[in-house]
Amino acid sequence: MKIGIDAIAMDTPDFYVDLVELAKVRGDEPDKYTIGIGQDEQAVPPSSQDIVTMGANAAAPLVTPAIRDSLGMVLVGTESGVDASKSAALFIHQLLDLPEWVRAVELKEACYGGTAALMMARDYVAGHPDKSVLVIAADIARYGLATAGEVTQGAGAVAMTVKADPRLITIESDSVYRSASINDFWRPVYQDTAIAQGKYSTEQYLAFFQAVWDRYQAENHLTAADFAGMTFHLPYTKMGKKALNLVLPQADDQTVKRLGERFDASTRYCRRIGNIYTGSLYLGLLSLLDHDATLQAGDRIGLFSYGSGAVAEFFSGILQPGFKDQLNSAAHARQLDERQQLTVPEYEALFSDKVPYDPEDYRPDPAYFRGQFVLTGVVEQERLYEKQPADSSTLPH
Repeated sequence: MKIGIDAIAMDTPDFYVDLVELAKVRGDEPDKYTIGIGQDEQAVPPSSQDIVTMGANAAAPLVTPAIRDSLGMVLVGTESGVDASKSAALFIHQLLDLPEWVRAVELKEACYGGTAALMMARDYVAGHPDKSVLVIAADIARYGLATAGEVTQGAGAVAMTVKADPRLITIESDSVYRSASINDFWRPVYQDTAIAQGKYSTEQYLAFFQAVWDRYQAENHLTAADFAGMTFHLPYTKMGKKALNLVLPQADDQTVKRLGERFDASTRYCRRIGNIYTGSLYLGLLSLLDHDATLQAGDRIGLFSYGSGAVAEFFSGILQPGFKDQLNSAAHARQLDERQQLTVPEYEALFSDKVPYDPEDYRPDPAYFRGQFVLTGVVEQERLYEKQPADSSTLPH
């Protein structure tokens, strides 16, 4: 039985900062950001946007009557949870007015949580072929203003529907995964900014990739030549390129050219949005599908997922006949192109205006409300979400 992703969509805030402008203010050469790190723009979420609102915004167009009728689970992978007990999946379940006879769960393992949700969904559909699963990977990456990690921040969500006989891409039963407890990156529960050992984390990302890739080839008798393209977890685009470079020395010239060109296509959204943690791999997959018109049904795509701490997995998917009909690249391009650029002072102010880690009531600035769903406040320690009227998402200028 074929099982995989039937449809996919993304959401990101309507505000961004240009990293060339940020580099100038920080006293850095712009090439350090745009070439050395591989990032051009960075999504900036107002406090009225979080993983719940972005996840619901991304998922809303995927919840067709057929999906609603067959829905068995709602799974949210994130490391930006809004509550230490109640799952983001339940908030999204309410906002989308989904059926009550489903499971709604949040999964956490750093940037691997989205893949954990996808694989759980695949296993569920294998046992329930008439059911579908809504998988959402949503995150806000925060390291702090003027920190070493500032250029690798970002925000966004990717939503996917998983079912039997998918129209987009199958998820093959060829996974190789590895887990080991290491301290390369973490975020204590009392703060919203991450702690990262950058050099060590890069070394571990690459070491985990090499280990699972070697084992994958041995177990599945496949090499780089068998892949039309490879996508990677992208905390920043150059990280994925370093992993791809571990594959290329054993590949022929044609394979090197193909994988290199399609890697570039897979990074275009990341270059404009930044790091979205659990959703980064799937943002890369979506970017590849939206930007490479030469892909064909039957092509095999490799996917490498990494979550610090650490868990890694390599698996593949096969593009299905008619997969291009499932894409909505024009809408994604329009969303990115219509965002409002913030000056660096505006970005710093928006970054600093956040939901506090304390019991005081808080209200976001309604001037920055956008999208179908927004967080309107935290009152008596309860988060309040609302669906906005269709004409209420005008951006401030």
